[in-house]
Amino acid sequence: MTPLIVLTLVLMWQCVLVGYTFTLAGNAADEGVRAGTAAPPGARLDVCKQAALKHLSGAWKGGAAVRHCDGTGYVTADVDLKVPVLFPGFIDFPVTVHGHAGAVEEVKR
Repeated sequence: MTPLIVLTLVLMWQCVLVGYTFTLAGNAADEGVRAGTAAPPGARLDVCKQAALKHLSGAWKGGAAVRHCDGTGYVTADVDLKVPVLFPGFIDFPVTVHGHAGAVEEVKR
């Protein structure tokens, strides 16, 4: 019975890590697009990447990718994060979580 209980706890912990990675990806995309809306179009991608990766810990930042932080009128950002296996920073699960966010571009007058 003990191995079954241990296996159940390990699987539940892995599900928690997957859910937490979804939360981190969504928040990183939100932070990136928020910073990107205030940046000029030429510098938008760099500003967006810095803001998106700013609050990620090292375990998630290593496999993170910020894509498509662009748009005119409506700015969108996509963030991809790798899901760790059991312990963040140890080894990555072969699953990538996608975060997507969008916001209306700020107009400077």
